[in-house]
Amino acid sequence: MCPECKAARKFETVCQILDKHQRDPSKLIPILQEVQKVYRYLPEEVQAYIATGLGLSPARVYGVASFYANFSLEPKGKYVVHICDGTACHVKGSGLIKERLLSKLNLSSEKITTEDMLFTVEAVSCLGACGLAPVVTINEKVYGQVTPEKAEELIDAIAAQEKN
Repeated sequence: MCPECKAARKFETVCQILDKHQRDPSKLIPILQEVQKVYRYLPEEVQAYIATGLGLSPARVYGVASFYANFSLEPKGKYVVHICDGTACHVKGSGLIKERLLSKLNLSSEKITTEDMLFTVEAVSCLGACGLAPVVTINEKVYGQVTPEKAEELIDAIAAQEKN
């Protein structure tokens, strides 16, 4: 297969997303959101392809992708675990939840994604559910009044489900 054909096939889904948005540069954010759902992050080569497809500079696409916290420039796991570290959650022990999950998954503040690309663990400043503190989300599903033990049980249940 020729190199051009390989590239076209490699970015086929990206092309479909660009076409869906009429290759309109003003729709860069929704395009990046859809592409991130496919790749679970925004690879540099995909950003360059999007820039070309929209007639934008790669720097413009990178600028938007790196500005917004919802976009990731690094690969993330299939299950993204957000641990709220806002005031209410912090006071009620969110730090202990984070410590427990990092330890369980053999992760650290620098290494937030498991080797098997199953889990990514991140602390976030606020999840907007202070009444349920401490709060954890896993792929947008909200869990309230989480303890370190409950957080570990959630991870164990997902890991067991993935083995089946």
